[in-house]
Amino acid sequence: MSNWMIMIVSVAAAVVAVEAVRRILRSRLIGERWILAGPLVRRCTWPGFATAAVATAYTVYTPDRSSEPSMVQGPAGQVIDRGLSLILIGCATWLVIQAAYAITDVVLDRLITVEGERNRKARRIRTQITLVRRVASAVIIVVALGAMLFTFPQVRALGAGLLASAGIAGVVVGIAAQSTLGNMLAGLQLAFSDALRLDDVVVVQDEWGRIEELSLTYVVLRLWDERRLVLPVSYFTANSFENWTRHSSRVIGHVLIRVDWSVPVEELRTELYRALREHPLWDQKDWTLQVTDTLPNGLLELRALMSASDSASAWDLKCDIREHLVAFIRDRYPESMPRFRVDVPPVSESVPGLLTGMMAAEPDPRPAGSLARGGDRREPSRGSQDDES
Repeated sequence: MSNWMIMIVSVAAAVVAVEAVRRILRSRLIGERWILAGPLVRRCTWPGFATAAVATAYTVYTPDRSSEPSMVQGPAGQVIDRGLSLILIGCATWLVIQAAYAITDVVLDRLITVEGERNRKARRIRTQITLVRRVASAVIIVVALGAMLFTFPQVRALGAGLLASAGIAGVVVGIAAQSTLGNMLAGLQLAFSDALRLDDVVVVQDEWGRIEELSLTYVVLRLWDERRLVLPVSYFTANSFENWTRHSSRVIGHVLIRVDWSVPVEELRTELYRALREHPLWDQKDWTLQVTDTLPNGLLELRALMSASDSASAWDLKCDIREHLVAFIRDRYPESMPRFRVDVPPVSESVPGLLTGMMAAEPDPRPAGSLARGGDRREPSRGSQDDES
């Protein structure tokens, strides 16, 4: 009974020690004197409690492994010992993965706030760190599962045979998981070739959106209307797509306006520049207004170009400028609004005497003899009735 009390007291002491460490880290977090304190407290609190408690219990409970008497004798003691060892490996794996995530969170949180020209490089590093830590987590989990299996003597005895058949097993697994392995390799290729990054603005399958999540097997695209388009990573290595932020986030937008030929282009160009200077979304760099085409329906096509810092700002800027130009033309130059002209000359002027001749030669549409057969249904006059009598 005393051994169980010693175990309980030891586990409680370990939990209290972890709680003391957590409080120290929180005090560092409040004073902002250690930037790693926040991620460690947020991610490693519960893994730390679990690992400390299980490790202490496993250390105190030592059946058949020392000269001291075991707390539980026989097969039951071995089962408890095996269970504690498996739980300890699982908790330690959990703690290591969360600690690695906490360390990388510090870097990722700093990269999110990067703006301007350095934003592209920051997004590339964020994508690579995210994928690398997922790969590292998968490797750690596989190693932990192997350590759990090797706690069983039967598995250790089969170790040599497993190593001998590892080549055949690898071929079989590779064939069975060909699609998964292909997506994983494609994910690493995208991350380290800088072809796709988190928060990149892309157009895929005629859908505009941002890269919200990029894993080893799939990519989540957040569309402009808050829908999510989930695609396998191999899609981006096998198909073409538009990346609007490949080298920079700056985008040039255009607005097309079709107006009448009488529109004063110079005054419209001056008004466009004035509106852009007063608009907060214009990056003060590129702009122009050009006559790009003469349409067969008698209209001119004007194209206004304007630059913005990113695609979202460019979209809003285009909509505002289009609305402003339409209102300006409607209020100042209503005669330049789109119209269709039809010039039909009088028939008498184009072909003299044609109308008179057509009216004189116009035949009676009624069939011949219709009056004799009573085809005219009008009421006959009294004089005609007297004739028939």
